Amino acid sequence: MKYKYIFLLITSLLSLDSVAQNYLLKGTVLFEGEPVEFANVYVKGLSIGAVTDSSGSFSINIPETGNFIVQASMVGFQTAQQVIKIPNSKTSSLVFILKEMDGGLDEVVVSGTMQEVSKLDSPVPVEVYSANFFKANPTPSVFESLQNVNGVRPQINCNVCNTGDIHINGLEGPYTMVLIDGMPIVSGLATVYGLTGIPQALIDRVEVVKGPASTLYGSEAVGGLINVITKKPELAPLVSADFFGTGWAEMNLDLGMRSNWGKNIQSLTGVNAFYYDNPIDKNEDGFTDVTLSKRISFFQKINVQRPANRLFTMAGRYVYEDRWGGQMGWSSANRGGDEVYGESIYTSRWETFGTWQLPTSESLNFQFSVNGHNQNSVYGTTVFKADQYIGFGQLTWSKAAERHGLLLGLAYRYTFYDDNTTATSDLISDSNEPSVIHLPGAFLQDEIKLTSNQSLLLGVRYDYNSIHGSIFSPRVNYKLSSDDKSTVFRLSAGNGFRVANVFTEDHAALTGAREVIFTEELKPEQSWNVNANLVKKIYSDNGTFIGMDGSAFYTYFTNRIVPDYKTNPNQIIYSNLDGSAVSKGVSLNMDLAWANGLTITTGGTLMDVSIVEEGVRTRQLLTERFSGVWSVGYEFFRLGLTMDYTGNVYSPMRLPLLGPLDDRPDFSPWYSIQNIQLTKSLGKKWEIYGGVKNLLNFTPPNNSIARAFDPFDKDVVFAPNGSVVPTPNNPNALTFDPTYVFAPNQGVRGFLGVRFTVSD
Repeated sequence: MKYKYIFLLITSLLSLDSVAQNYLLKGTVLFEGEPVEFANVYVKGLSIGAVTDSSGSFSINIPETGNFIVQASMVGFQTAQQVIKIPNSKTSSLVFILKEMDGGLDEVVVSGTMQEVSKLDSPVPVEVYSANFFKANPTPSVFESLQNVNGVRPQINCNVCNTGDIHINGLEGPYTMVLIDGMPIVSGLATVYGLTGIPQALIDRVEVVKGPASTLYGSEAVGGLINVITKKPELAPLVSADFFGTGWAEMNLDLGMRSNWGKNIQSLTGVNAFYYDNPIDKNEDGFTDVTLSKRISFFQKINVQRPANRLFTMAGRYVYEDRWGGQMGWSSANRGGDEVYGESIYTSRWETFGTWQLPTSESLNFQFSVNGHNQNSVYGTTVFKADQYIGFGQLTWSKAAERHGLLLGLAYRYTFYDDNTTATSDLISDSNEPSVIHLPGAFLQDEIKLTSNQSLLLGVRYDYNSIHGSIFSPRVNYKLSSDDKSTVFRLSAGNGFRVANVFTEDHAALTGAREVIFTEELKPEQSWNVNANLVKKIYSDNGTFIGMDGSAFYTYFTNRIVPDYKTNPNQIIYSNLDGSAVSKGVSLNMDLAWANGLTITTGGTLMDVSIVEEGVRTRQLLTERFSGVWSVGYEFFRLGLTMDYTGNVYSPMRLPLLGPLDDRPDFSPWYSIQNIQLTKSLGKKWEIYGGVKNLLNFTPPNNSIARAFDPFDKDVVFAPNGSVVPTPNNPNALTFDPTYVFAPNQGVRGFLGVRFTVSD
């Protein structure tokens, strides 16, 4: 019997000891003085938390002493946090005051109007994607990250070298302007070759505007723009590192560091390195499934504190990449030869850009960017060497009145381009003539507050192209919102224009598989767009949030430049379309979140992109009718574990065939790329993540490269007119062609990564 009492005594002592080591943290979460039910309260570093009750109260047992960060979060509100020190007493109490965030839909945006404005107040619809959105499916480049954005599709243009561009609402890459911190950095040669090497550790958010934006941004902003906003140095982590590798032996490293240069200068430094040197041929066509690549990129940004808080920020980036794809036995000794086929691309690119606010009483800002791009590429025996230099300067003046928000701008762009093709040569004298284009312009914008809930944005731009002459671009945007901003309606109409350079934008013109033919001097393309947008937010009493963002769009093109692959299977014939082209459709984005930590972001786009010539309507190549994306996340608060399930789905696309005897399918199948990831926090500084990409193991057909066994067409018989003659060895009259491509060749693969962050 005495043993029973001894056992009870020991158990009681152990229980007392256990209690002695636990501290009860109590608190309340409030909004405008009212309790917030179903708010999540989480202790970082300990992986424990609680959910508030109907009185907004919570309690958490803290198992140890020390300093901790406690966060209170709720869908529709900004996350609040406090640093606490657990004392020797057993009870602490906290009060969190939440501020409304409109479900993440009220971020500050700049892309729509060139001025910082609440997203809900912007008359131009802007989609915003935070850095955390892209962490749900980590990739080695911004180009690949955009695969989970509704209506945006990274398109691979070549089965061999895997270069690509970004489609918005079905419009090809040259119609998309890519900016860094609002400056037009990625254009021309970089449309195909410069979309990699932006250190993702330094990205704060990505803003997407769908539809023409030429009124503010000039040429190339025809289909829309993607603005990569980097972090402000003073808000960035002190040190951040992100490294991951895949089962294919791909390795990617992102580094970021914040520092101070003296008393008034804050600096942000970033490095991105990507290494893949493991030739794989799983489809057994004799060619590498994925391009091998060695890439290094450096990024530097500084902010200077000036009197009266005037702005001066400047940044620079350098990226070098050595990539190749081709037959498995290729080496650099075969570069440019006709024995073993390979596509080898050396890219060297530098950029600098910044903003300087003039020391005047008026709001005057001078923005500038300069970049240089050197391309040294070989496609089989075809050599392509090019140099491009672009200088851009813009002076803007803004003025806010009682009902008007004026923005006046003067811009100038200088473009120098030289390559070893007929694009920069005088066919009569056979001399080299680099292209030099001067593009001065001016624009005026006025945002008129009609009422407290209505605004009207009027804009106009005039540019003078030194080759093509005057170009005029107007736009109008109307916004109507409810009193509580839970419903916002926008109607937009505008014009876009683009001056094309085939050799810098269309990889197919450089593969050497087809001869490039111009039937006329190409004129600038123009487009007219109408877009209707409706945003609706719904909050339920139990903490559930539903956000819907729907749009209908219609874009009409004239002078559309369309490559003709059919007239002669051994040629690409470029000319301005003698007719019209149309891109129209509807899209819907939905954000759903529950108080238990489950979030869903999903969207779909249904569209028709077609060309009308001589009364005949033809569907555009490599353009899907429907695309859908999703990202499902669930946070296990007590385990410090997050699960993300992401994916996309695409309907069939019309594919480029080589002639009437080509027996490959003329449409791609429905396909979906799906991924899953688990992320585990390890204390306050470390987290590890891993998962599986392409869960369904989807890959394109293994005959996507036509006549992969004869890449130099040594056994192809050509007729005098250049057409291919069917022979017993070539009954389908094919030539080597790598442009029959609609999806990446990588199948299922695992990945594992680690992140390290020091905030202070």
